[in-house]
Amino acid sequence: MVLKWSKAGIVISTIVLSACSFTEEALWPSLTGEDSAESEATTETADQTLAASQSADQPALGTTNFEPAPITPGEPTGTFVGKKVSTMRGELAQLIEQIRVHNGNLQELRNKTIQDSQRYHGTVAAINARLQVGTTPGNPILVQQFNSSLSDLDRLSSDIAQMNSLAQKVAEDSTMSSYMLESAQATFGLSGAVDEDHRQLAILQDEINQTVVLIQRLLSEVTEDVRRQTNYVAAERANLNTLAAGVKAGEIYGSSLSNRMAPSTGITSTVTRPNFQRTAQQTNRRPLVVIRFDRPKVNYQQAVYTTVKQVLDRRPDATFDLVAVTPSQLAPGQQAIGSTQARRQAEQVLRSLTEMGLPPNRVALSASTSASAQTNEVHLYLR
Repeated sequence: MVLKWSKAGIVISTIVLSACSFTEEALWPSLTGEDSAESEATTETADQTLAASQSADQPALGTTNFEPAPITPGEPTGTFVGKKVSTMRGELAQLIEQIRVHNGNLQELRNKTIQDSQRYHGTVAAINARLQVGTTPGNPILVQQFNSSLSDLDRLSSDIAQMNSLAQKVAEDSTMSSYMLESAQATFGLSGAVDEDHRQLAILQDEINQTVVLIQRLLSEVTEDVRRQTNYVAAERANLNTLAAGVKAGEIYGSSLSNRMAPSTGITSTVTRPNFQRTAQQTNRRPLVVIRFDRPKVNYQQAVYTTVKQVLDRRPDATFDLVAVTPSQLAPGQQAIGSTQARRQAEQVLRSLTEMGLPPNRVALSASTSASAQTNEVHLYLR
């Protein structure tokens, strides 16, 4: 067997991860083929399931329709105060019209965001459904779909930018409404007013107050929409990096490992050549995963992703050790060659983990020898 989940490693993981049980079937999905009828049925079911789960990940947008109430008309009184009240009523009418425009823009943006989100999730679900039933590495159809999903996510980013611009305009309206409320309050202190002036001014003041509250609610909801959607798109960009690795390998992984880590952890998108620490063979720990490089192409990615994902689900701040292991019984010359190859293989595993969203600073690399190893191995440990 090329890859194995160590039984002793399961025991160690169970202890560290709060007595969580693991099964070989859960950690090692079947990679065998299916007949065409079963494959088509599985594809359809997977497509529906993935579409539903992806849509559930989309944060909800606000649903309020911010329609301001009409302004109460007033009869001119001919006084200075009466003229000032009439002027403020006209200014309030202009402000209310701006609110109606902004509300209309908001509703259009929400509808557009929903449509763009559905298109994005549909594309991603189709890719995942194909990966789930098996496909070739770098399938050109999936590559094209992946590029479409990138464009769809860019449209979502554009929607967020427009929402943010709208929030700035609403904030300006909020400032104006606060100024108008202060002006209305100050007008009560002006001399030369008749009772009708104060009656109309009191009505106007109430309507300005209502407008202030409406604008604050509008600003609060738009700001919250922007915050949620911004966080969501950032997480989806990380997921797309992992999806790109899946398309490249022809295997389904899942969401980015970065979305399962502690929020304070920074994400590093590039991998520099790591420094290996030489260590003695570790006998007091059991590896989570052992990858045996006894053939030219070893498909370890799915197993490693599943293992690390389950660890991070239980310990979001977890860090790992990746050890390049060389058989100790080799001749000195072969030992040097094998050690170099093992280090390159460990770097390859690290690059795979980085593509899946795990920052390199979460993984420490080291090299060792083992009397029990028959070929080069890479061991993954929970630190």
